[in-house]
Amino acid sequence: MSSRQPNQFSTCDLCDEHKGDTSGAFRVLAPVFQEYGGKAAFAGAVSTVKCFEDNSLVKAATETPGEGRVLVVDGGGSVRRALVGGNVAATAAKNGWAGIVVFGAVRDLAELQATAIGIRALALMPLPTEKRGEGQSDVTVLIDGVPIRPGDWLYADADGIVVGNRQL
Repeated sequence: MSSRQPNQFSTCDLCDEHKGDTSGAFRVLAPVFQEYGGKAAFAGAVSTVKCFEDNSLVKAATETPGEGRVLVVDGGGSVRRALVGGNVAATAAKNGWAGIVVFGAVRDLAELQATAIGIRALALMPLPTEKRGEGQSDVTVLIDGVPIRPGDWLYADADGIVVGNRQL
């Protein structure tokens, strides 16, 4: 196990270290995510939300203590509604979340960029979600075919996003 701190990493180096891993313990997300937050690199243990065009559970998650975790939101890849905006991002940062990865859309770009949190998403969309209270929290999600489980560790920097089944 490396003595590297979670905030001192390179996803390229992690890929080099784990390139022979065929067990599925180390995974690389497809290069489909754009950077929108105020922190370019972030890492932490994963918490998940699975929802579709309804950010009720995303908002609820960010209102809890983040403790340096990363919230992975499986929005089904929809870019028709924004699952994270400036208020949700500010709440997450205030509550100690390291980052948010959204397999979907976000909004309020200027506010996101001014917030001290890492944010990755597929696209920008100014339309907010409906609040129906639907979705699931802390379940295994599939992000573009890659499984991500609560408790996994996610690392994101300018080169990409990687996930391990433990702290790398």
